[in-house]
Amino acid sequence: MLPGCPIRVTLIAFTLLMIVVIRPHTPPDLVEEVIREISLLGYTPNPIRGECQTVVAAIGDETTHASLESLNALAQVERVIRVQKRYKLASRQSHPETTVIDAGGVKIGGADFVLMAGPCSVESEEQLMVSARAVKAAGATVLRGGAYKPRTSPYEFQGLGPEGLRMLAAARAETGLRIITEVLGEHDVDLVAGTADILQIGARNAQNFRLLVACARSGKPVLLKRGMSMRIEEWLLAAEYLLAHGNPNVILCERGIRTFEDYTRNTLDLAAVAIAKQETHLPVIVDPSQGCGRADLVKVLCRGAAAVGADGLIIEVHPNPAEALSDGQQQLDPEAFATLVGELRPFVQAAGRSF
Repeated sequence: MLPGCPIRVTLIAFTLLMIVVIRPHTPPDLVEEVIREISLLGYTPNPIRGECQTVVAAIGDETTHASLESLNALAQVERVIRVQKRYKLASRQSHPETTVIDAGGVKIGGADFVLMAGPCSVESEEQLMVSARAVKAAGATVLRGGAYKPRTSPYEFQGLGPEGLRMLAAARAETGLRIITEVLGEHDVDLVAGTADILQIGARNAQNFRLLVACARSGKPVLLKRGMSMRIEEWLLAAEYLLAHGNPNVILCERGIRTFEDYTRNTLDLAAVAIAKQETHLPVIVDPSQGCGRADLVKVLCRGAAAVGADGLIIEVHPNPAEALSDGQQQLDPEAFATLVGELRPFVQAAGRSF
C-alpha cells in the first residue's frame, strides 16, 4: 500500500438491529423526530409504543450507514442499545464453526495444541539455531524470533532486520519449523512476509490500522496480540480490520494487559481467552512470557492457558537468558522449556487436545 493511500474497507452487507429507547412521557412530536432521524440515517424504524414510553427497533446495515449511536445527542433519547456485535466477521453469530488456520502445514485452532517457541529477538545465527533445534526437539512446530524489535528506549537493541529474516529462513530450512516474526510498519510487510509463515502484530501496533490493512492484504496468517491497554472489544475489532480486508487467517493472542500490579510485568488475562473463544470463531494463542515478564511463572501460566481452552502457546526460549539482548528475565532456557512441555501434556490432554 502506497504512503497516504486511504484505507478501503471491503463492505459486506449485514442486517443490524439496534434499539432506540426514548425517555418516558416524551411528547409525540419529539418521538416522531427520532423516527424521522432513524429513517434519514438509512435504517427502517419500527416503533413500539407503550403507555408512557416508546422504543424504536431500527433495522439496517451499519457498513453503509452511520451508526445510530449518534442519536444519543437528542435530548429525548434515553439510550441506544446495540443488539448485535460490532465485530461481525469475527463473531460466532455470523460464523458459528470454529476456524482452523493452516500456517505452512501447522493447523491452528483444531485438535492440536500448538507450541510456538524461540528467542525474543534474533541475536546471532548460533543463538537462533541452538534455540530452533531445542524447541523442535521438545515439541514446538513454530519458531518465534524477532528480526525487528519495538523497544521503549531508542538505545535498546532493535533487532537485526533483514539479516535476522535471513537467519530465520535458514533455521526453517534446517529444522522444518514454521516461522512467526513481528512486522513493525506497513512498508515492511512485503519484506517480512517473504520469510514469515505467520505475521505477528505486536501489542504496541494492535491499533495501527494501516498496518492491520497491509498485513491483511499480504494473504499470510496474522497473529494479533492484544494491546497492553486494550479492552476485549477493541481487540476483537482490530481483528475485524483484518477479516474485513479479506484475510480469514487471523489468530488472536492474549499477552497480558498493563495494570497497577508491579509483581509482574503485565497481568495475564486468562478470562479474556475464555471470552474470545466464546465470542469468536478465531483461534486464540497465549503468550505467558510477555504475560508476566517472569520466567519462574511461565510454567504455571501455561497450564492455566491450556485449562481455559487456548489453542496454543507462544513462549520465549533462549540458550542463555542471562546474556539475552532483550527480555532475558522472562525467557526460559532449553532445559526448562523441555521440562515445561513434559509437565504440560496432562493439562493439554485434559482439555481434549494433543501436541
